[in-house]
Amino acid sequence: MTLVAFNSPYGASSFSLAASRRTWAGRVMTGAGLALLPWMGYLAGTLPPAEAAAWVALDAVEAACLLIAGTRLMNGRAGHRGAAAAAAVLLVADACVDVATAGPGSELAGALAMAVGAELPLAITCATLAVRSPR
Repeated sequence: MTLVAFNSPYGASSFSLAASRRTWAGRVMTGAGLALLPWMGYLAGTLPPAEAAAWVALDAVEAACLLIAGTRLMNGRAGHRGAAAAAAVLLVADACVDVATAGPGSELAGALAMAVGAELPLAITCATLAVRSPR
């Protein structure tokens, strides 16, 4: 184990709390972007064609922004801010439209749960990453 640590291409001082947070945020954003892929298939198969086209297109752009921002963060590359800002705006818009177009009862409860439990917290994370200065 010691030889592996000494022969590692990464220096012992490469760990920092800021890098750890960026990696964590990048993994969350990348995971969310990947999770949207099967969701788009579900939407395409269950919604009427006109609605499916609109929702799949919105979710595809969200997924692309999340994947771009997340992979750039995980790799320590610059350029994640624009994609994170776009993802934040799209996630807030998605949450608002979901809640506004949901039918009463369980459909509205599901839309509120997704907005409060997933879309808005992820939008806040994206917005924070978009405005925070690089370190």
